[in-house]
Amino acid sequence: MHFLNAIALFLAAGLSIASPVVKRLPTPVVNDATVLNFILSLEYLQSAFFTEGLQNYTQADFVGAGLPDTFYDNLKTIYEEDRTQITFLVDSLNAAGVTPIQPLTYAFGVPDVKFFLTLLSVLEGAGVSAYLGATASIVDKASLTAVGSVLAVQSRHSSYIRGALGQGPFPNAFETPIAFNEIYTLISVFIAGSPANNTKLPFQLYPYLELECAQYYYEADRSPVTFQGAFTTAMQNNPNITASTPVYAVFLSGLQRTFVPLRITQGNEDYKIDTIPAMALGQVYVVLSNSATLADDENIIAGPAILQVYPKGMAPAGSPPPCL
Repeated sequence: MHFLNAIALFLAAGLSIASPVVKRLPTPVVNDATVLNFILSLEYLQSAFFTEGLQNYTQADFVGAGLPDTFYDNLKTIYEEDRTQITFLVDSLNAAGVTPIQPLTYAFGVPDVKFFLTLLSVLEGAGVSAYLGATASIVDKASLTAVGSVLAVQSRHSSYIRGALGQGPFPNAFETPIAFNEIYTLISVFIAGSPANNTKLPFQLYPYLELECAQYYYEADRSPVTFQGAFTTAMQNNPNITASTPVYAVFLSGLQRTFVPLRITQGNEDYKIDTIPAMALGQVYVVLSNSATLADDENIIAGPAILQVYPKGMAPAGSPPPCL
């Protein structure tokens, strides 16, 4: 995904998240309070995005983009439910004697309603994956139930939006869990600033992974994918990586991980694969790994990037949505 190189702005801002990982670090150790603050930070981001969209675009704008008359009011409902979840999380953290993280300043760079809709689906899907990944770190049963309750509602939101956009409301039999560092790398590109003395979360950023803007819908078992400038970036961040070093694109879809060897193209700057694996469906995450079997904090060298992948032969007609 191309986020207008906003990560450069984020790294210059001195925020409450650590700088990009170059040397591999252990997976962060978290407790239940950390998980709740992590989820709260995602809710703040989603709420800010909804606020911007509802302020900038009218019901007529969404109808003009091909959505039904009811879509605008349903977006308002989703926004209100997100606000209710924020209040619940803040109250829960305060009751436990934990300082809640404060909202950050965000820059989404949305130029029009179609871009808003494309990014809306991505953020809702990423929220579901983030909450699912976070559940494995929760110890307290009451906290686990609360996060599970939020997760279920977030999944309904994502399904509704995907269905309205023609992406398929349930593209996979399983949701895709995403780890803390992976999701924080994704959302960091939208962060423009942070309040002083904000609560710090113990997560690291991976180097950015940019997709070349494709002029076609991605299909499983058919479409190629180019990771723009990824080989150059990998060499800059990892002195041991050369043109002869095996590097793999790891596709995360549902509960599966598939490792695909990368080749170098475009004047020794890009990494590329020729075919998306058949298992990759729906909102798919891709990281680059220096291992043929592992994709964790010790092995990931870039990513994740996000692809919307359709079953082979089932992509919509017409032009794909705007590249992000």
